[in-house]
Amino acid sequence: MLDLTPEQLLTTTRAVRRRLDVDRPVDRETIRHCLSIATQAPTSVNLQNWHFVVVTDATVRAGVAEWYRRAWQDYSSTPLDEDPPGEASGAASSRHLARIMPHVPVLLIPCIEGRPEGQASGELAALYGSVVQASWSFQLAARAHGLGSVFTTYHLDYEREVAKLLGIPYDAVTQVALLPVAHTTGGDFRPARRRPLDDVVHWDGW
Repeated sequence: MLDLTPEQLLTTTRAVRRRLDVDRPVDRETIRHCLSIATQAPTSVNLQNWHFVVVTDATVRAGVAEWYRRAWQDYSSTPLDEDPPGEASGAASSRHLARIMPHVPVLLIPCIEGRPEGQASGELAALYGSVVQASWSFQLAARAHGLGSVFTTYHLDYEREVAKLLGIPYDAVTQVALLPVAHTTGGDFRPARRRPLDDVVHWDGW
C-alpha cells in the first residue's frame, strides 16, 4: 500500500486516463480486497443492492471497449485515430482512454438493482447514491494500492448491448459506470486546481 495520509488519499485520487499502465497485470485479489472495502459504503436503507461486474478476459474486455469506443465516437466530430490540432487537454485525454480501453487490464462496471425509468428525483438519488458512494470507495482503495481508475459513462449509451454481452439482466439491474483500472505510470498525483471554495459554498442558504 502507498504511504498516504487520509487527506492525501482524498485529494490525490485523480481521474486517471493517460497514466494507466496497460502492460502490467493487476492482481485479482487486490481487486477483491478493494471491492470488499467498497461494500462498506452506505446504501439506501441498508439494502446493499449493488453489484460489480469485473471484466478481465481479453475477449470480453474488447467487446465492452468496442461499445465504449462507439459511444465515444458518437460525440466526436473527428475519428478516434486522428489527433486534431489544438485539441484541449481534457478532450485529448478522453481520446487516449478510448484508444487504449481494449488493453486496460480490468474493466469494472458498478451496477444497482432496479431501473431509473419513471422514478421520482428522490428515488433516483437513493438509487444512484447507493452505488456511486461504493464506486468512489473502490477508487480510493484502488489508489491506496497503487492503482488508477476513472469513472466513465460513455458506454451507457449502449447499456442494453453491454448488458447482453455480459449477461446482466437489463430489465432489473442498472449499470452506473465503467471504471478502467490499472497500475499507474508513476505515483506523483497532486490535488487538482478547483474553483475557489467561497464560489461554491453557501452558508444557511443560497
